[in-house]
Amino acid sequence: MERPFFDTNIFVYSFDRSDPVKQRRAQTLIERSIELRNGVISYQVVQEFLNVALRRFQRVFPPADARTYMMLILIPMCEVYPDGRLYAEGITIAEETGWGFYDSLIVASAAAAGCTVLWTEDLQNGRTVHGVEIRNPFHARSLQ
Repeated sequence: MERPFFDTNIFVYSFDRSDPVKQRRAQTLIERSIELRNGVISYQVVQEFLNVALRRFQRVFPPADARTYMMLILIPMCEVYPDGRLYAEGITIAEETGWGFYDSLIVASAAAAGCTVLWTEDLQNGRTVHGVEIRNPFHARSLQ
């Protein structure tokens, strides 16, 4: 069974009413992974999403709603936490790809969790890095 890793932008799009097509696609991916109990995120995704939800959404989350979403959705999916090995792998991926450290850390987290797919809008759709295939869920080729 495929083990998908989700970048922060997938969670952000799931609340973005300005683009209903992307919103529905993101919601479907998240809902499917919750049903199958196979979706994975890292501490970084939790932090980034909560920062956006509490400060940058058009309609920001009230703190109580952020806590609830965190406990019901994010924390159950969170399997990757920081350590020296993860940071070193992030640096290696940044060096190999030329990507920024935080994007590289997402890929390193997906690899550390044994995920075969990384859902993100931010990187090169179809490229495989350290055993993780990058898929843009909004790219026609990635739609399933």
